[in-house]
Amino acid sequence: MIRDIIVYPDNRLRKVSKDVLKFDTELHSLLDDMYETMIAKEGIGLAAIQIGIDKNILLINLADEEGRQNKEDLLEVINPKINRLEGSEIYQEGCLSIPGYYDDIKRAKQINVEYFDRFGKKIVRDLDGLLAIAMQHEMDHLKGHLFIEKLSYLKRKKFEKEWKKRLKAGK
Repeated sequence: MIRDIIVYPDNRLRKVSKDVLKFDTELHSLLDDMYETMIAKEGIGLAAIQIGIDKNILLINLADEEGRQNKEDLLEVINPKINRLEGSEIYQEGCLSIPGYYDDIKRAKQINVEYFDRFGKKIVRDLDGLLAIAMQHEMDHLKGHLFIEKLSYLKRKKFEKEWKKRLKAGK
């Protein structure tokens, strides 16, 4: 089932998510809904809080060289923790909760992350490039943060002014 995406400045996006304790059919249903929603909204990542569920769950599904998102490449990430951050790079990010806005954000270039899959199996992985960027972006959502918080003061002020205008115009 495709769910509605919460859009900034909705305060629910500021909620800190809680760990998943049960790996059951209810969780599997939520993961399936999140996947359908992410694909329908043309995203490469989605945190549960973006659909109003304050649980430490996120999905990432990067496109292949032909621009297709293959479900076998889907990462279902539950209760993630970053063990190590290395290097830095700037990448232009966007967000389903701030549709149509993109900006350059500095993040770690490589990370080591641990999380659980839908069945409760622990996974530890080294990530780099866009996958590392997407993981950090989605994990920020789980802590109640948005990528625009990483903008400089002046860029953030400009964004807020333009975003308010856009919301007033109903776009």
